[in-house]
Amino acid sequence: MNSVEKATLKLRKFYQDRKRLPSYREMMRVFGYSSVNSAWKLTEKLISENIIEKDEQGKLLPKNLNHQLKVLGTIEAGFPTLAEQEIMATISLDQYLLTRPEQNYMLKVTGLSMIEAGIVPDDLVIVEKDKEPKNGDIVVAEVDGSWTMKYFQKKDGEVVLFPANKDYPPIRPQNDLRIGGVVTSVIKKFY
Repeated sequence: MNSVEKATLKLRKFYQDRKRLPSYREMMRVFGYSSVNSAWKLTEKLISENIIEKDEQGKLLPKNLNHQLKVLGTIEAGFPTLAEQEIMATISLDQYLLTRPEQNYMLKVTGLSMIEAGIVPDDLVIVEKDKEPKNGDIVVAEVDGSWTMKYFQKKDGEVVLFPANKDYPPIRPQNDLRIGGVVTSVIKKFY
């Protein structure tokens, strides 16, 4: 394991524990350095390796800091075929699931109104806020003071929110409608 891989592991642990990246002074302690300059040099190396990045104000942000999984190939979901295993790529789940990390947030699903869309209680949905919804998008919306997740449909200036369950009626906002974002991913865990 090279020095960048070791540093990445320590940085990942810090980030998972504290939900933020360390300051340069904290990096001195985390990496056992005696100077801030050494921490700065390591930071520049991690930036060049696309592990972290800086925003416009110079704040350090994670880029490819999360665990990466190997994509070993494809699998047929129809009729059985011969499977060949080869490493196609290595990606992090962040890269795959997050459309715009600074605009994404996650919600835990309750209720059954979206089951025919494959979204069930205890699933997690990743939402992109400030995205303009298109007809057919699944949105998170505040309707007359209550939050819900439904299919978005706009026709002739009227917005109707449709469930993905025949036992639930469509929702037509009476007074207020605020779109909280568009669902971009669903995360399921099979226990």
